[in-house]
Amino acid sequence: MLSVHIEPPVPGFLLSRGRLLRASLLCAVAMVAAAPASAWTRGNHKLAQVSIIERATGRVLPQYSHEGELWVVGRPGANYAVRIRNLESRRIMGVISVDGVNAINGRTASSRAEGGYVLDAGDSYDVRGWRKSNDNVAAFYFSESDMSYAARTGRPQDVGVIGVALYREKLPEPAAYQGPLHEPQAQASASSAESAAADVAVPQAASKSRSAERRAPSASPAPSPAPSPAPSPAPSPAPSLGTGHGAVERSQVTQVEFEADTEQPRQMVRIRYDSYANLVARGVIREPRPRPPQPRVPNPFPGDNGFVPDPPRN
Repeated sequence: MLSVHIEPPVPGFLLSRGRLLRASLLCAVAMVAAAPASAWTRGNHKLAQVSIIERATGRVLPQYSHEGELWVVGRPGANYAVRIRNLESRRIMGVISVDGVNAINGRTASSRAEGGYVLDAGDSYDVRGWRKSNDNVAAFYFSESDMSYAARTGRPQDVGVIGVALYREKLPEPAAYQGPLHEPQAQASASSAESAAADVAVPQAASKSRSAERRAPSASPAPSPAPSPAPSPAPSPAPSLGTGHGAVERSQVTQVEFEADTEQPRQMVRIRYDSYANLVARGVIREPRPRPPQPRVPNPFPGDNGFVPDPPRN
């Protein structure tokens, strides 16, 4: 299975475990079954931490939870990156979808284990743009929805969402147990026919077991029923945001091999985004209401101060 590996990273990337970050870009792997729509629910086990970074400030955008969705506030015109931090002790792969488009090959995004970034154990990597080649990307930036890359390529229906489908690498299968090299002479002479039959049968049984394991589906929990469609949100007060095709910048990758250990992603992350004003209008962010001024309490005897006042001065 053909994949690609990142060359020395662009200056400014974080350090991981005392060495510069390394990530990998999967170019092609064996075709596997697509995950059902209900797999968008988060799994119990997290392979990676996914966050959105505003590149100019380096700030991790806070995530707001609203009606089962995660949201971040995008600042129009700001470049951003999708940061993936591997929490596993082995390699993982993240398939990145931005506005329903695969960030590597530009095709309509699928959660299948193809066209993704491969990270070594414990590493972190910032996906900074649409991949143009093994050497360059076009920067992600928050644009008006009709100027997004997805809308400009005729796919506006999924603008405003970032998805990451995460896979764990399949480990090499252990060699089948062949038994001791030399058995005691007494045991060998006692039942030589049975011993010979056992030496042949055990490897065959192990071979069948491994073959069945390759065909078996993931051992992850059965997907929950697909959620009912949410009601249509109230109209936004301003144009919604999408992700534009920004300036081309250097970001090198090379090819590696990667084989997922399951047919479906072990973890799915979905993060929606829009402007601050629109998230307030949707009810995602609740602005604190200013405290109204306290009304004056009326006095039934306003002229009663208890004493005779002084006369006015001439």
